[in-house]
Amino acid sequence: MALYFDLSATQSVPAANLNRDDLGSPKTVRYGNVDRLRVSSQSWKRAIRHDVEAELGEKAVRTRLIPAKLSEALQKTEGWPQDLAEFAGQQVITCLAKKGITLDKNGRSSVLFFLPQKGLQELTALCVEHRQALEDNLGKKKPGTTFPPLDVETILKRRTASISLLGRMLADLPGANVDGAVQVAHAFTTHGAEPQRDYFTAVDDWLGEAESGSGHLNTSEFGAGVFYRFATVNVQDLLANLDQDRKTARTLLAVFAEHFLMSLPQAKKNSTAPHTIPDLAYLAVRTQRPHSLAAAFETPVRDSGGGFASATRAALASYAADISRLTGGRHRPFHGHTGVSDNAVDLTPLGRAYESFYDLIDAAVEAALPTDGEQQ
Repeated sequence: MALYFDLSATQSVPAANLNRDDLGSPKTVRYGNVDRLRVSSQSWKRAIRHDVEAELGEKAVRTRLIPAKLSEALQKTEGWPQDLAEFAGQQVITCLAKKGITLDKNGRSSVLFFLPQKGLQELTALCVEHRQALEDNLGKKKPGTTFPPLDVETILKRRTASISLLGRMLADLPGANVDGAVQVAHAFTTHGAEPQRDYFTAVDDWLGEAESGSGHLNTSEFGAGVFYRFATVNVQDLLANLDQDRKTARTLLAVFAEHFLMSLPQAKKNSTAPHTIPDLAYLAVRTQRPHSLAAAFETPVRDSGGGFASATRAALASYAADISRLTGGRHRPFHGHTGVSDNAVDLTPLGRAYESFYDLIDAAVEAALPTDGEQQ
């Protein structure tokens, strides 16, 4: 039976530029014939991934710099001479040439690896184990075998809990791909919103008292608004990635839900500090298919004199009531919400009210993967 863990949130973000386009402007999308501010799924997912990895203590890195980092590690931790260490770093990639993975002119791998942090230690140990073969091949125009490519592949294919959750794309290395259990939507403002320009200057502190003017001036762009955010976790896919380890799956669901709600992309944070959290969270467990509530805002929310946040919560609840009516509330063993106090909005269509994010998350995880081992 399919099982989906849906997460929706509304979040008011003040002046910020969380996710820039190629020109440095906040990203946008046109929806309901109105321009909205947008934060890409990749941007918010990266923030979530870093927070998840930090909490679990299982960091992984996306990188093409394995040869350089491995060379550095061999020199610093093993005391290898520079030429041998650099050769070893190169050989880790060139031994995979039959897979189509090569080095560019800057010594970087032709593909972007997603390597668990412990992988660098394992590659270092592999080089130490095969040091004699590396020394024998150093300086040869056509080096022979230095270490078994399968040993390198095994290390590069290792996964962390976050890789099982969020996936890994590495088509060049068979068996390294991991289909992520998580899908994250682009966040967008529930109302019309456009980037605004900010003219700023920097004063030269060493100008004389009689001198005026600035040492630097420029413009930047920012935006503000109330965002709708959505993600879903395919629980069956997560269990498959974890070899049916329900305890770890429960932990990952809870950690992901927490950091979906509490994370924030860090672009321009020092100059904007837009550190808000969602004012409404809605979690649902479904057994047929995920349900995003983004269509609640195809008609943009209008300011009725009280801003957009309360009106957004009202629109979400109203749309959820319609969806429940259309589906008869079937295939949804759990749904619930928590948020700021708002006596003007009836949130009963969003299920049971919980006191905190954590109470809501605990209840949703228990509904998705009961501790007694039996699905509801």
